[in-house]
Amino acid sequence: MHSNHFATRRAAFRKLHESGCFIIPNPWDAGSAHALETLGFKALATTSSGFAWSQAQPDHAPGVDAVLAHCRQIVQASALPVNVDFEDGHAQDIDGLRRNVHACIETGIAGLSIEDATGDPAQPLYAFGEAVARMRAARAAIDASGHDVLLVGRAECFLIDHPDALNESIRRLRAYADAGADCLFAPGMRDLAQIANIVAAVAPKPVNVLVGRPAPFALADLARIGVRRVSVGGALAGAAWGGFLRTAHALAEGRFDGFADNAQHMQMNALMRASSPPVDP
Repeated sequence: MHSNHFATRRAAFRKLHESGCFIIPNPWDAGSAHALETLGFKALATTSSGFAWSQAQPDHAPGVDAVLAHCRQIVQASALPVNVDFEDGHAQDIDGLRRNVHACIETGIAGLSIEDATGDPAQPLYAFGEAVARMRAARAAIDASGHDVLLVGRAECFLIDHPDALNESIRRLRAYADAGADCLFAPGMRDLAQIANIVAAVAPKPVNVLVGRPAPFALADLARIGVRRVSVGGALAGAAWGGFLRTAHALAEGRFDGFADNAQHMQMNALMRASSPPVDP
């Protein structure tokens, strides 16, 4: 796939963040990526959990080489811009972070997120100064590549149950914006008041909101308070696994009624026939 095609995707992706509010769903393999494209979504995002489960591993377990191969697979599965859930850059040291960000860009992605969670229960977040330095290093790696890849700065305070999650998220997200993040993200917010506070605090930077469970608000409500994009993380993969496990449990009990809501063979063949043949980057 030619680099100018990636440039077109990247330009379209950046344009999406300038106004309005869009949903960026999270496929976990080539088939789900293609299916989401056929439904009319304008961009896709990878999910670390959905990919890990497809590899019989827990979230955060796959190594960077496997993640990069997965990025290439999703990029090649559709013509849409792809944002990568790149966790903490898969490196604790700054040099490793830069190398991995560069390698991720080379897969053809249009955006990537860097989070400040360490995975260490004893110190669940990178210290503030270190987290900012890591964001700055990711920005420098993108700039050095010469490609217009969107950088998403993630503050994981809500997910690790920080005692002052809202204010600490705002402090970190503002610093990540100053360090070069183009879009900001504090996963784990549950109500519109929290979300509105984040949006106002980091304006005019675009904000991503994660909705991975039934929510007491709609997309229109998020758009009204200024949210730019909405992702679903591993929720679509969870929906697929939920259906699989319910049906498999019924089968283990000798029942076949779990197949009642299946997508049909002809329907799936027609969907996949519409897929473009894979191309080499």
